[in-house]
Formats: sequence, structure tokens, C-alpha cells
Amino acid sequence: MPTRVETPVLVVGAGPAGMASALLLAQLGIRSRIVERRATPQSAPAAHVVNARTLEIFRVAGVDMTVIEAACPDPADMCNVLWVTTLAGEELGRLAFESQQEEALRVTPTPLRSLSQHILEPILLDELRRRAETDVAYGHEWESATQDAAGVTSRIRDHATGTVYEVRSRWLLGADGAVSPVRKSLGIEPIGPDRLQSFVMIHFEANLRPLVGHRPGILYWTTAPGSIGTFIAHDIDSTWVYMQPWDPDHEAAEDYTDAVCADIVRRAMGTDAHPFTVRTIRTWTMTAQVAERYRERRMFLVGDSAHRFPPTGGLGLNTGVQDAHNLMWKIAAVEAGWAPATLLDTYDVERRPIAQRNADVSLQNALRLGEVFQALATADRAAIRVAIANQAEHFDMPGLQLGFTYEAGAIAGDGGEKPARASSVREYVPNARPGSRIPHAWVTRAGARVSTLDLFAYDRFTLVAGPAGHSWTAAATGPVPIECVVIGRDVVDPDGRWMKLLDIAADGAVLVRPDQHVAWRSPRGVADRAGALERALAEILPRRPDARTEQIR
Repeated sequence: MPTRVETPVLVVGAGPAGMASALLLAQLGIRSRIVERRATPQSAPAAHVVNARTLEIFRVAGVDMTVIEAACPDPADMCNVLWVTTLAGEELGRLAFESQQEEALRVTPTPLRSLSQHILEPILLDELRRRAETDVAYGHEWESATQDAAGVTSRIRDHATGTVYEVRSRWLLGADGAVSPVRKSLGIEPIGPDRLQSFVMIHFEANLRPLVGHRPGILYWTTAPGSIGTFIAHDIDSTWVYMQPWDPDHEAAEDYTDAVCADIVRRAMGTDAHPFTVRTIRTWTMTAQVAERYRERRMFLVGDSAHRFPPTGGLGLNTGVQDAHNLMWKIAAVEAGWAPATLLDTYDVERRPIAQRNADVSLQNALRLGEVFQALATADRAAIRVAIANQAEHFDMPGLQLGFTYEAGAIAGDGGEKPARASSVREYVPNARPGSRIPHAWVTRAGARVSTLDLFAYDRFTLVAGPAGHSWTAAATGPVPIECVVIGRDVVDPDGRWMKLLDIAADGAVLVRPDQHVAWRSPRGVADRAGALERALAEILPRRPDARTEQIR
């Protein structure tokens, strides 16, 4: 009989989404085991844009942000995207890349950064190994699972020894990537185009500052005949990737040898003056797919197993970490007994529409890039400048990254009108409408300047009341853990900006979920505060038994 390991949560996959899940569970005091079929963390550059919302979540997960910041290249090196004939050749146009500087601190405590996945994963792994609640097993492959009313029994193979053992868990998270054996085992289909374009990724090491230091950037599109592709500067001084389209119907991956790829890179550089070493060569196919559902009883899909986007927008890794942030507190609430199992149904309800919009925007970005190459074919410089300018939205999306709102799920309406939807993904308008991320502002607590996002514990709801809302504190009683924060008593809002963003009267209140999304808002005080809060919680955490709930309990 196989050896059996028991854990409350089994996480299949040690990518960013899987490790974020385990870190968040550890913050909640819940043990988990990660099994990862790879022998080591990611070794070659992959995803590299870590947006503001994801960095905010890493703060919630207890990640040492000084380590994160030290691992990121200087934002000044990453502030542009450029179109050039070759890396050494003529510049055809450029655009600013996101908002990474001081102005971004008005809307987030953690502006977007470039942080390559092969650097990020070891940082997260170091954090996990400091947590007693987490066990990480590399070289262990999940093979299958069966579910019953009380949990999941998984079959795991240890590649080092060849032995097979069982893991018994109450919940299983399939964070096992785009090809996801977990998703396939559940018969869940990915919906959307599965082959938009294929590429060969050439990872090479070089210090190209002498070549590009006068025009630093994070992306360089090369346009010379025979050298159509993209340089990605993971670190100008050391780590680069060149992406070139390839046709798997007429080419073999084996044809892309080190020597062939070195020639490709050299031509796209447009110079032989800068030595480099090819380290990794991989092929991949761009898709835009979202799983038809995210859950099967006690098994959930998180990250790339649930959605695959074109890289044009840098949303894949970030959407996966945000999936984890949405789901882990819900699992903990059900485990603790203060939320019904029906709360878990809201994971799919809330996250799938966000993934679909991110997939759609990423696809639009990818298709829009074709305008530049159409303009290049005309050799009309004015048309080329216009086509490049039309790409600006692709590289500046705070509205999409911070402004996503849950329209249904674990929220209760506040009776107010919905604000008009932002006309562009570039437009982020902070607001405290139910479903939205609570707005960031700088406030003072115990004499220290903190972000408002620091006021919300991940294991409970938080009720924020205006300066005349002290009586809301007495209303926050019952089985659901709620911490009260009164502006003026517990924190100082020095310029009144946060009160304005919350859009409540001095006696109003906002109920915030553990994941920092607004659950409910009372724009002004009411006579029966306890009753109003109780009704809101009944809508947010509905106790409606259904077939699925009965099955898993």
C-alpha cells in the first residue's frame, strides 16, 4: 500500500500562482504541500512584468519587499519600448512603459516592476521554506486524484526514487501550468484560440549597455528584413531574450541549434561588436484561452491552468497571483466555519470574467501590433509614427491592473449607481463601490505613514467608519470576524483624500473583504447599524445549501 501524506491543501505546481497560494495559506495558519514535477525552480527568463496589484498581494503574503525591490532592475532602464531596425540601427519610434516612478505612489504603495520569473521564483521559494506551514517537493509529479465528500486523494510520483505515494487533502489547487494535467483530469476545456502564433525563445547572456545605454528600454522590436522579432531586456547588463516567429508546420525545433540562434541574435543586433552566450532555446505557442470553469467540487484551477494569455500586456503571471488572493481567504473561512461552503462558488463567478477580459485585451494588443508592420511596409514615416503611437494603451494599463471590479459574487450592493466604466484600460479611477479594490491613500497610524491597504488583515473583514461612525463598532459582532477602523480615531487621513475616495459621509462605513475588495458600503449612517450589517453579510456569505455544497461537506 502506498505511503500516505496528509495535508489540508495540496498545491500542484510551484510557479508564481502556486507559491503565492501556499504563502497566503501560511499567513492564514493553514498547512499546505506543494508538489512540482520540475526538479528546480524556473531557470530561464519567462514572465517578467509584475504589476502593482501583484506586488500589493506579495506584501499581504508576508514577502520581504526589500528583497523584491533589490532584485528588480533600475526602473530607469525599463521605462521605454522601442521600434528599431536592429538593436544597433535606426530608431523608428518609442513609447513610455507603464508608470513606475513617483507619480504611481498616488494610487499604489508598490508600483509595477520588471522582475523575471526565474529571479522571482527563488525569492518566493526562500519565503516558503521559512514557513513551518508549507512543504515543497520538487521532482514530485501529480498523476491522478479521486474525490469524496471529505477530501481528495492524489497519487504522486517521486522521480528521484521512482516511488509512488498518496496525498490526502481537503482541497486541491491545480496551479500546474498551461498544459495542466489537473485540468485535463477533470475534463475541463479551455475556451478560445489555441494557436495564434508560434515563437522560438532565445535566452542569451550579454552586457549590452554599451549598445543600448543611450536609449534604455525593456522591449525592442526589430524590423529589418530577415530580423523581425523582439528583444526583451530582463537586465540590460546581463540577461536578454530574443523572440522570433517560427512555423511548427514547416520547421523543426531541433533546427534551432545554438549556432543558428546565435546567428539570429547577431543579425537582429546589427553588430558583431558585443559578445554574448546563448543559454536556453525553447519554442512556445501564443494562445488566448480561459477554462470553461474553475472548480470541480474540492479541486480548483489557479493561474495558467485556468487561463492562457498572449504576453502582450504581461497579465498572465499577475492574473494567477490574483486568483490565489481571491481564493485562499475563502478556503480559510470555510475551514474555520465562519463562512458557508457556498462562498467557494464565488471564486469562479468573480475570477473568470476578469480572466476573460484580460485575455481579450491581451489578444487585442497582439493584433494591434500588426498595424506597425503594415505601416512599415508602406515606408511612410508619418504612418509609422502614427501606428506606433496607437500602441500606447498596450504599455500603460493601470485601469486593468488596479481597476478590475467584481460585478457579482461575495458582495452586497450599496444602492448607489454604478460609475461609468472606464473608457480605456489606461484610465484608473479609484472608487469604493462594492466589488472594487479599496482605494490606496497615505494615512497615519500610530505616528507612522502607511498605505490604507495595510489596514486590512487577510483573515477577517474590516469595517472602515467615518469620523462620526464610532457606533458602527458595536454593530460588528457575530460569528464573522470583523475588525473596525474609525478614521480620526485609529488612523489619520491628513488631507481627507481617503474619505473622498471612499465616498461616504462622516457617519458612513465601508465593509472590506480580506482580499481588500469592498464587500458593502453604507454611504451614510443608519438607525439600525447592526441590522444593516447583518443583512449585508447574509448577502455576501449566503447560506444556501445546494447539490455541490452538500457533496463536498
